Amino acid sequence: MRQQLLRFGRHLIVLLVASCTALPAPAADVPRAAHQYRSELVRNARVVWGMDAPVSMFAAQIHQESAWRPGAVSVVGAQGMAQFMPATSSWIAGLYPALAQNAPFNPSWALRALVTYDRYLYDRIRARDDCERMAMTLSAYNGGLGWISRDQKRASSAGLDPLIWWGSVETVNAGRSAANWRENRAYPDRIIHHHQPTYVAASWGPGVCP
Repeated sequence: MRQQLLRFGRHLIVLLVASCTALPAPAADVPRAAHQYRSELVRNARVVWGMDAPVSMFAAQIHQESAWRPGAVSVVGAQGMAQFMPATSSWIAGLYPALAQNAPFNPSWALRALVTYDRYLYDRIRARDDCERMAMTLSAYNGGLGWISRDQKRASSAGLDPLIWWGSVETVNAGRSAANWRENRAYPDRIIHHHQPTYVAASWGPGVCP
């Protein structure tokens, strides 16, 4: 009887250890720097996208772009929290009166510019559903809207659905360098599947691709 109890105890310990190791790792915390900009992001996102704006996705995008650093400058010259190139900042400032200040290092301007540019891209992309469309929007933010059109045409010619990003358009390359293609394909994935859950869990607001 004693040996049976010992064997049962060993089996129970093994099962407990296995169940603990099978648990998903907890999501990373929202960066401390992000909290001071939360209300500003929510306000701008809702102005541009409506009350159901995917705030957690936008937060994840800023996380990916600049880690919430207003003074961030990339090695290629992208500026501010939204990491706009100077030419893009000038273009969007001329297109939208609310962004006429053209101040990429100003957090309020950068947040408004990011959600506005995302909306501009989203409105010009056709996709099967909102999840696919937002993934393509992020790809376009990173690499340019023209590439989405070319990638969709390449996907169609390869017998793939040009209106689906995941597992379809994302798998083709319409002519980018290998390094640029890999960076672009990783961009929507990291934002939606890696960073976004952190902000959803912290109740920042809706995300995309549930």
